[in-house]
Amino acid sequence: MGKEICIAIAGKGGTGKTTFASLLIRNLVSKFPGKDILAVDADANANLNEVLGLEVEETISDILSLIKDPRNVPTGMSKDMFIEFRLSQALVEEDHMDLLVMGNPDGPGCYCYPNDLLRKYLEKLRTNYDFVILDNEAGLEHLSRRIISDIDYLLITSDASVRGVRSASRIKDIVESVGIETKHMYLVVGKMQDNLEKILEPEIQKTGIELLGYIPYDPLLVEYDVLGKPLYQLPEEAVSVKAAGELCLRLLKNPK
Repeated sequence: MGKEICIAIAGKGGTGKTTFASLLIRNLVSKFPGKDILAVDADANANLNEVLGLEVEETISDILSLIKDPRNVPTGMSKDMFIEFRLSQALVEEDHMDLLVMGNPDGPGCYCYPNDLLRKYLEKLRTNYDFVILDNEAGLEHLSRRIISDIDYLLITSDASVRGVRSASRIKDIVESVGIETKHMYLVVGKMQDNLEKILEPEIQKTGIELLGYIPYDPLLVEYDVLGKPLYQLPEEAVSVKAAGELCLRLLKNPK
């Protein structure tokens, strides 16, 4: 496949951003067997691991908080070496995918010192994969700081509401104002129910974001969410899984 394909997903809280990230990852695993996938949870309110059914013992923010005290760095090891060593340990490795969680910054400036090191580590790490999926917060902090760059596809999520679509438009404004470079930008609207397309179409056109497609409202997905079951385990016949699979194939048919 050549160079890895990097897909970033962003959306306001409650619009189904992490849900769509898990559905996309699930379809990449099933439709491209043998390909390596790196999932990066870059949302401060990290919960991608829960919808994927993975346990996380340490986040990047944990590591950066640790090295604030020089006594935590072993004698004879530089701070840079120690950070890189701990970053490699924070990677959750599974047969079907690997996961790295950025975590919640512990106070101001948590990411300032190691930005360059973190950027270099991620650039090196991502070359081992065919797909890199980034679950971002609405503010796109890590993308705006260039900690994660070279985005092939930026997918902005919205729920099936006028407010949700307008929030997606504001995220597009952030992307343009801070100069985040992405080759393609698309809108994905989730929780879609009958007869809402005509209502939302004018608002979607106002955003100037090309619509990739819809994820229909799925009672089974809601049930899994309520029970705390990993969405990654949704059956193949679930309407949300099927719809996300179609969007996945539609997306990857477009040349980078």
